[in-house]
Amino acid sequence: MNVPGDKDRATLRKAVFGLPEIDYKEWYDRVGAQIGWDFGGIRCRVENAAWDFYEVVAKYCDGRTVLLDIGCGGGEKLIGLAAKVFLLIGIDASAAMIQAAQNNLLQTGLANVRFFQMRAQGLMFPDGFFQCVSCRHCSFDAGEVARVLAKDGVFLTQQVSEGDKLNIKRAFGRGQNYGQPDGTQKAAYERELKQAGFREVQALEYDAAEYYQTAGDLLFLLKHAPIVPDFGEVPGDWEIFRRLVAEFQTGKGIYTNARRYLFIARK
Repeated sequence: MNVPGDKDRATLRKAVFGLPEIDYKEWYDRVGAQIGWDFGGIRCRVENAAWDFYEVVAKYCDGRTVLLDIGCGGGEKLIGLAAKVFLLIGIDASAAMIQAAQNNLLQTGLANVRFFQMRAQGLMFPDGFFQCVSCRHCSFDAGEVARVLAKDGVFLTQQVSEGDKLNIKRAFGRGQNYGQPDGTQKAAYERELKQAGFREVQALEYDAAEYYQTAGDLLFLLKHAPIVPDFGEVPGDWEIFRRLVAEFQTGKGIYTNARRYLFIARK
């Protein structure tokens, strides 16, 4: 598949996020996949979110902070923290994500940001190297995080609860952690953090409303996020998607929920 240039990408984005009532599967197969991992154009209105994760992280940073972000992805939001810290390091297990982050970094001219391909379960940094570690919607190893954090350092992680996107999971009869009691993973992570030696573990959570402006916005999310495993590959998925859009269409957009929890843990 040819990679689209900037003008082609702009045309594709207009086609994607202004998607009319068409054959969704045919559209995605022909056009949607070419946009790759660029989530920036998804139009989604969020109501009643109790915090913005990276704004919370910024409160624990200053000009002396060396910050590690686990699961940085393309680094778009993380780069915004560069002015708040002395050094910012982002890691991701995906080579494609790190390449995207490097490309995004080149456009900024920032000198205090580094990106590396690395697994969260094997952090290749010295003991006590970081004053702050963040992790958004990515698995982590509590022991490794504790090892690389300096004394009195802070670990912040936002994760997706089992009750997230519940109407979508129910429609398809499958989904990320579908069927597990809400709070199962949260309780397991809290135990791991305490066993790793974190002396203070604060937990917060919210359940916000999300309204995706068009079917194209929601479709792009489902094809690029692990909300519904193998979305579009299971017989009947496209018809279920049509019914879902019709049932949850509101004046604000297509409704679903975003259920999140946040740990703030001090070593």
